[in-house]
Amino acid sequence: MHKNNEGRFVHALRAKAKSGKNPVIADIKAFSPKEGDLLRGRTAAAVARTLDQAGAPALSVVTEPLHFQGSLAMLEQVAAATPLPILRKDFIASRADLLDSKAGGASAVLLICAMHGEKEMQTLFEQAHALGLEVLVEAHTPAELSLANRLGAMLKGINNRDILALERDGGGVAQTESLAVHHNQQGLLISESGLQTRSDVQRAIRAGANAVLIGTALLRAVDIAACYRDLESKEEK
Repeated sequence: MHKNNEGRFVHALRAKAKSGKNPVIADIKAFSPKEGDLLRGRTAAAVARTLDQAGAPALSVVTEPLHFQGSLAMLEQVAAATPLPILRKDFIASRADLLDSKAGGASAVLLICAMHGEKEMQTLFEQAHALGLEVLVEAHTPAELSLANRLGAMLKGINNRDILALERDGGGVAQTESLAVHHNQQGLLISESGLQTRSDVQRAIRAGANAVLIGTALLRAVDIAACYRDLESKEEK
């Protein structure tokens, strides 16, 4: 762990911010229930290497198989392809899931408030830290963000879309703008889902987010690296 009890994932985002760029976590997923096939014949490992070379400080890999066509094998392939810290995004529900995440090469895991009661969240949160995993606690409502605050999470996410609707709803930066006021300013706040442009990123940062997580816009871009560099730029368009 780094100083101030920060893990690699948090440290990488802070370092990117200090470099004068927007910290953009690049989200790798094979399929979106709303957008369809996103890899389009590419391998997750190849996409990861491209994003690493483009300057991404950290990656996220969606491993959920039923709706997003992900897998633990995909996580392992990305971890083997790049030294960047990796967040495993899935419906984590047990210590076994956490052990699989660690074994697959994840530095951090996603815990979704909408899936669990407070006691279960606390248990999973503590189990993850005991295994050396950082935890991104994801919220979609003020009550859920308050829970993330109470847990003492160093990584807190605002999902601009409703994960229980499999992110088929519109989403958008307005959700971050609405919820960011409930952040207690401890740790990093991450705006997730529905961000498409540099203007969206800048709106999220202005609202109080410290970083953003973007997948679909990158994966649908003609040039992933150029799109990444555009999103992380602080220059006003």
